Order: sequence, then C-alpha cells, then structure tokens
Amino acid sequence: MQQYICVPCTYVYDPEYGDPNNGIDPDTPFEDLPDDWVCPVCGASKDEFEPLDEE
Repeated sequence: MQQYICVPCTYVYDPEYGDPNNGIDPDTPFEDLPDDWVCPVCGASKDEFEPLDEE
C-alpha cells in the first residue's frame, strides 16, 4: 500500500501500521482515513500529505 509523507514535518503515514493512537487500524489506506484526520506529529490536514515515492 502507498505511504504518504507530511510535507510540513516529514511524518510518514504507513498504512501497514495505521495510526492506532488515533483510532486508525492497521491496513487502512490513506484514502480511507477520515476527512478530519490530522498528522499525529504536527496536526497538518490530509491535504498537506503527498504520496511517498517508492524506490
């Protein structure tokens, strides 16, 4: 699954792990995150994330 990076702080959302501290189960694709989900590090909104290039 595609990982996404928070542009302001470089936190990487990895769907394999989700965001359990904020109620997001593992294996939750970024596209399926609630619209009001924010970066757990800096509070940026979903629209401040970009797909992380896989090398």
